Amino acid sequence: MPVTVDLETLGLDTGGHLLVQRALAGLRPGGRLRVRGSHPQLALHLGAWCRARGHRVELAGDAPLIVKGAADELRWAGAERAGLPGQVSGRADPRWGLAARGALVEAGGPPLDVAWAERDLVWAEVAPRLYARAAAAQWDPATAVDWSAAGDLPDDVEDAVVQVMTYLVENEHAALIVPARMLANLHPHFREVMQLLAAQVADEARHVEVFTRRALLRRDAPGVSGAGGRASLRTLLDETDFTLASFLLSVLGEGSFVDLLKFLDRHAPDPVTAAVTRLAARDEARHVAFGVAHTAHVVRADPAFLSRLRTAVERRHEALRDTAGLNREVSDSLVVLAAGSWEPAAIRRGWDAVRRLRSEMDEGRRRRLAHIGFPDDEAAELSALHTRNFM
Repeated sequence: MPVTVDLETLGLDTGGHLLVQRALAGLRPGGRLRVRGSHPQLALHLGAWCRARGHRVELAGDAPLIVKGAADELRWAGAERAGLPGQVSGRADPRWGLAARGALVEAGGPPLDVAWAERDLVWAEVAPRLYARAAAAQWDPATAVDWSAAGDLPDDVEDAVVQVMTYLVENEHAALIVPARMLANLHPHFREVMQLLAAQVADEARHVEVFTRRALLRRDAPGVSGAGGRASLRTLLDETDFTLASFLLSVLGEGSFVDLLKFLDRHAPDPVTAAVTRLAARDEARHVAFGVAHTAHVVRADPAFLSRLRTAVERRHEALRDTAGLNREVSDSLVVLAAGSWEPAAIRRGWDAVRRLRSEMDEGRRRRLAHIGFPDDEAAELSALHTRNFM
């Protein structure tokens, strides 16, 4: 006795096919389904629908009879799961394309052409937790900063702030481009890393906004851009390897940048400058945490990778050997902000504060390099080779 489904007045062109599909799902190939209904084009539509799906229609009595074919089963015969939903695979198959992790992937789709499909080339166990923190810590520049609190600073102090903000914007442009490029070449199976990088891009875009806004708060134009600084940042953009780019940008560059932002928060001459640097430092700390965790993950999987990290630092140092590094305008502006006045004793304090900042940056780099796996003496040597432009 065939199973019966009654569509009543519903046609296949208005959703009736869903009821037919549901009834057929419980049948094996060769099973029979009687379709009742009063739609005037039911038999015509049913015939076309069944032919497209590999079923056969028999006209028997007052209602069409569907004999289920094997096409549905054959459609998924070559299908495979894109890994397991709760488990990150060691390698993401390009044939999975953009499918969600764990989805049943129909055969025949176009492969995804990406550079990074190996887990150990992109992963860090901390990535899911860091993304959760990043998602919870997003802030709105319009409300998180009281832009009316800047007040009027002496012209030379305001000029120093503008110059430093100009420098920060330039560095954040590079810090935005690098993870954006990573995103374009990362297999979405590693979605936690992809989400974290996307949050990082959003962070950097927000930093560009607030630093630009602070620079132009009391001035019509930003400060100067040094050739040495741009050359230093260009070397970050030229690095194509995922781990080496993350290492140079986040472990070394952004790690030192966090120290700089904390310095600016401490010595800010107005509440707006303090707020934008403090908020940015919180974001940058997450970027550094991922860079360190990922690089350490790669080194644990392949201890010989330490030599590639060392070569990347040495190659960058050699490329920048003849550049000036941090331009004089930025360096002098940092001294002015730390001094707080033009008294000779204050300028000496400002000079010493910037010198301590450089020492703190060096200590932080050495600590992160040691955590990754470098011996202390090698960590000190590599830290000393880091660009004088900080980032």
